[in-house]
Amino acid sequence: MVQRISNYRPKLLICLFLTLAVLAAFWQVKNNDFVNFDDPRCTTENLHIQGGLNLEFLKWAFTTSHAGYWQPLTWLSFVMDYQLFGLNPGGYHLVNLLLHTVNSLLLFLILNRMTHALWKSAFVAALFALHPIHVESVAWIAERKDVLSAFFWMLTMGAYVRYTEKPGVKKYLLTIVFFSFGLMAKPMLVSLPCVLLLLDYWPLGRLRFNHSLDVPKISESKKERKRARKISASAKGKEVTLPDQSRFLQRLWPVIREKIPFFALSAISSIVTAIGQQKVGAIESLEILPIGARIGNALISYIRYIGMTIYPHGLAVFYPHRGTPSSWEVFLAAALVLIATLLIIRWAAKMPYLAMGWLWYLGTLVPVIGIIQVGMQSMADRYTYIPVIGLFVATAWAVPDIARNWRYRQYILMTGAGIVLSALMFLTWMQVKYWQNSITLFEHAIQVTDNNYLAHNNLGFALSDAGKREEAIAHYREAIRIKPSYENAHFNLGNHLSAQGRTDEAILCYQEALRLRPNYAKAHNNLAALLISKKMFKEAIGHYQEALKTDPSNSGTHYNLGVAWMSIDHFEDAIGQFQEAARINPRFIEAHNAWGIALARSGKTGEAIDHFREALKIKPDFREASDNLRVALAQQKMRR
Repeated sequence: MVQRISNYRPKLLICLFLTLAVLAAFWQVKNNDFVNFDDPRCTTENLHIQGGLNLEFLKWAFTTSHAGYWQPLTWLSFVMDYQLFGLNPGGYHLVNLLLHTVNSLLLFLILNRMTHALWKSAFVAALFALHPIHVESVAWIAERKDVLSAFFWMLTMGAYVRYTEKPGVKKYLLTIVFFSFGLMAKPMLVSLPCVLLLLDYWPLGRLRFNHSLDVPKISESKKERKRARKISASAKGKEVTLPDQSRFLQRLWPVIREKIPFFALSAISSIVTAIGQQKVGAIESLEILPIGARIGNALISYIRYIGMTIYPHGLAVFYPHRGTPSSWEVFLAAALVLIATLLIIRWAAKMPYLAMGWLWYLGTLVPVIGIIQVGMQSMADRYTYIPVIGLFVATAWAVPDIARNWRYRQYILMTGAGIVLSALMFLTWMQVKYWQNSITLFEHAIQVTDNNYLAHNNLGFALSDAGKREEAIAHYREAIRIKPSYENAHFNLGNHLSAQGRTDEAILCYQEALRLRPNYAKAHNNLAALLISKKMFKEAIGHYQEALKTDPSNSGTHYNLGVAWMSIDHFEDAIGQFQEAARINPRFIEAHNAWGIALARSGKTGEAIDHFREALKIKPDFREASDNLRVALAQQKMRR
């Protein structure tokens, strides 16, 4: 009993260290604000989230591809945040931080259980916990899907390890359940079945390529493991003979067969994701980015991610895609990847963790490496949240092996680890500061990247909200100069000009945005509003209708279309739009009030009174509805 307690004590101390270190590096995130990049559609402007947890919300969460992903568990986490914190960003940030902390602890515990290497596992978990390349996943509220899906990734690995120790149906089904939950948080987990196969190779030792160099199963006794190490040591320098093909396939098939349900779920998730991305127009066409440009960028990104992991500087929220890279860059990146792969394969027999870590890194990046280009970023820090674990594992096991014969080896490794982790903590603390708000975030992005049109556009939006209108216009125009085809900058400039009363200039901006993206719902909506101000009602109605083709669930557009119909005395058409707006958003008091006006003008005073009262029920001090109700009651009384 005493020995068992002593075995747990180092684990508890390591868990305590990891928790305190993560909090020290990230704690200031609780003071950060929402940012104007994806956060609005996930929280501040998402009426489904703000409607609360109910059957209507559940139906939406499990059927929508809003934001381009099928991620019902992520939406559930956001609605629970809203129930607890309202629109206070600090609460959302702390939930992200909590998930990242738990992920770090789970990674340590699971890796230690698989390998029985306490300090190596602790170092991997510390690198994962404190590396600044993970700040984006933690400090960006919209990236809840990253830390939440990683939580289920860790649970899946943990359940799988327990299953391999003592196989059973319940343990197997639990692994599938955790994996399914992860896919429902973010489809990034589609590569996890391949990672499970890598774990079978090392450290679990279930997928064996050579008898003499097998890694012992974790369920073997200490005596058996000691014997295996002796056999491995005696085999060094000898020629490796692989088993014949039939025996190899005989060993391979069982571990692949048990992964078939996982691969099937990954395939389904990939198809659903592709459909969702196409619906929102997030997948770039080959005309915009040819396949050669994508492959070149992918190869360069593999090397750049490694560089950012080793030397994390110049991290930004958005890295613009440069199009087709130069031939020499692609050739150099391809050569480096190929050479590293060949060397690792050569060393795989003696250092199997290198092969596992390298293939983990390469494989888990495949869904986001850009062959199927989603958005116009060349790469993203958040894409590394899971993949760099492979690099961390390879490093944590390789360095002590390389330093096996060094004098004062233990002191050198401890000192080196302390210096590395201290530096990472400081860099992470600095990186979190850049995420304080939209202005600090995009100013930093402009400083560390070139021709960052998105950063200029979003900085302009943030400056506009802060009342710095001339500075905002300058950034919108800079975004357009860098990328004339960037429709969002034209749209935002149009909004700015419209607010200044420069209607004709704003109309030209909206028209250019629509030329670049004909299904741009917000541009249709805002252009229609300006056309109404110029008494061009029929043209405005056409644009509202186009907006609803792309975004039929937008209650505001239905309301605006209703107002446009009412302006030309099409009361029945107006009533239909107000009714739909109120159905989508039952607390839309302006829709109820306008519905009442349209009914009253149609001679349906009794029904109009009901809607005026409904508006006042939601907001008792709604002056306009109160006045309309008084007039309607007077008219009803006169008719009697």
